[in-house]
Amino acid sequence: MRIVPLSLAGLALAGAQAMAATPQPVTQQNVSLQLANALLDSTMAACHADGRTAAVAVVDRGGNLIALQRDDNVGPHNTIAAQRKAYTALSSKTPTRLFGERARNNPDAANLNTFDELLLLGGGVPLRVGDEVIGAIGVAGAGGAETDEACATQAIAKLLPSNR
Repeated sequence: MRIVPLSLAGLALAGAQAMAATPQPVTQQNVSLQLANALLDSTMAACHADGRTAAVAVVDRGGNLIALQRDDNVGPHNTIAAQRKAYTALSSKTPTRLFGERARNNPDAANLNTFDELLLLGGGVPLRVGDEVIGAIGVAGAGGAETDEACATQAIAKLLPSNR
């Protein structure tokens, strides 16, 4: 008779341990459509204030395109470039101008330019909330890497001041 209570106690203990080890879902912040559209509007306004036009893309933390906008007189290749810059900034968690410089100066990273998805040109900036990368923005066609990046960083400073 004593074997049964010990066995039941062992089963109860094993069940409690199994319940404690049950995987839990991850809670992560992400770029919303509302935030993506606000970033687009603010980025375009920053470019326009400098007399520039551009294409702007925002991707979420999974690299999915959330929003895209292109001025009328910007070449169509800039639409793809903006999206690839955003994807590269997200993937590398680094502004693309800096990522491109590092890749060019590191022989071990020279083949990064062979990945179709990556674009090692400035204008892509990760979007952060604290230490968490929640997406990225890419700008193309505003007149060069520094100008593209400046339009994005001005918008980010307004809408995500904690972005580092």
